[in-house]
Amino acid sequence: MKRWLSKAETALGNHSDRLNAINIFPVADGDTGTNLYLTVRAASASLAGLDPGVTDVGSVLATAGQAAMEEARGNSGTLFAVFLGAAAEPLRGNNRLTASLLAAALHRAQIRAWSALSDPVPGTMLSVMESAAAAADAVHSEHPADDSNHALGLALDATVNGALAAVIRTEEQLDALHAAKVVDSGGVGMLLILDCLRSAVLGEELQTALLDGLHGYDVQDPHIHADMPVDDGVEVMCTITLSPLDAATLRQRLDEIGESVIMSQVGGTPDDESGYRWRVHVHVPRADAAVAVIRSLGVPSHISISDLAVPRQPEPADTGGHER
Repeated sequence: MKRWLSKAETALGNHSDRLNAINIFPVADGDTGTNLYLTVRAASASLAGLDPGVTDVGSVLATAGQAAMEEARGNSGTLFAVFLGAAAEPLRGNNRLTASLLAAALHRAQIRAWSALSDPVPGTMLSVMESAAAAADAVHSEHPADDSNHALGLALDATVNGALAAVIRTEEQLDALHAAKVVDSGGVGMLLILDCLRSAVLGEELQTALLDGLHGYDVQDPHIHADMPVDDGVEVMCTITLSPLDAATLRQRLDEIGESVIMSQVGGTPDDESGYRWRVHVHVPRADAAVAVIRSLGVPSHISISDLAVPRQPEPADTGGHER
């Protein structure tokens, strides 16, 4: 698992420019590659000092998932953090990965990622997660009691192939991608991450030919997002402790004023009597409206506000004296 996230960090770093170049959905802000890279880097870094005696796969990934969620960037990074944390849950108590566990982890992860978004859209990295999970489950169904490394290899091959097929389909699933003749940026990032998992588990090299022929992804292709209309809105992210009822209320209110609302728990247990910690993400025309809604229900921390109009890294916002 440590090798997987380390490989993914390197791969996303190497591919971030091309991922940014084809990033036009949900907004053409050209930062998907950067956001995925920074989020995976946080997950990988969290395992650097891990006790070598910890061999529980689920525990290791839960640590990485929480770190990713705390430092998630953008839509893509937040959805991957949700994916990683959810994938850890079926793996707890196990010290090795099997085909059946892989299928269970991918299934849980894609469901959680879909449910984190208020308005999930096919043709994105969500579809890639879903297709990968279905492919792994198909292998498990054919070999239901086979916990061998051979069966795991078949499941990993199927996972990556399923993800690739879904990436190719994204161009026809979203009008914006079809018009620009590109595949989805987040979907390609997810494909890279899953191929890194296959590589780390099987001890094989990354399959560089996977990306050959993906529309818009060749080095000579232009930065498509640069020719897209400018979005004048902002992306607001924060962490906040809320009861389940207040979390539902916040989601509803953010849906009313913004788009791309993502809310997911950070960790699986309550902070205290006040509720659970949530990571919140939303695109809105004006930051102050979103921040006011958030503050009406609790005390946020780690607030970041970023313009959607240009490639960027979030800068800390004024939190009014509260912890950032």
